[in-house]
This record gives sequence, C-alpha cells and structure tokens, in this order.
Amino acid sequence: MGRVAAIGEQTRVAGLALAGVTVLVAEEPEAVHRAWQGLPQDVALVIVTPAAADTLGPALLESARPLTAVMPA
Repeated sequence: MGRVAAIGEQTRVAGLALAGVTVLVAEEPEAVHRAWQGLPQDVALVIVTPAAADTLGPALLESARPLTAVMPA
C-alpha cells in the first residue's frame, strides 16, 4: 500500500500531517511544480489544494498515477 501526500498552502495542508499524510507545503507556483515532480515513488494518493490544482493544470489529468484529489474550495 502506498503513502498519501498533500501539496498546497500550509494553512490548508498542515493538519493532514496529524493523520499521517506526507505534507509538502508549496505556497508559490514554482514550489507546487517542484513538489509534484519530486513526489516519492510510493505515494499512491495526492491531495492538492484548489490553488495547487490550478497551478498544475493538465499535469493532474495527464498522470494516471498517483491518484489525485482536489480539496473543496
């Protein structure tokens, strides 16, 4: 079974660490791209904030793995 990771603004993702999620804080678009490209191989699910999803755009749809979910706004 793979890990769960979250990418986005600290205020939106920090609490997920309490549930064992690997939190990748990314406040700026460049940081979002770096976090996405640097995801460990064993990550099976990525939770992204709406801002991170907007930044990644089609990259979310082009990738079959990992499974990606966007937080509600």
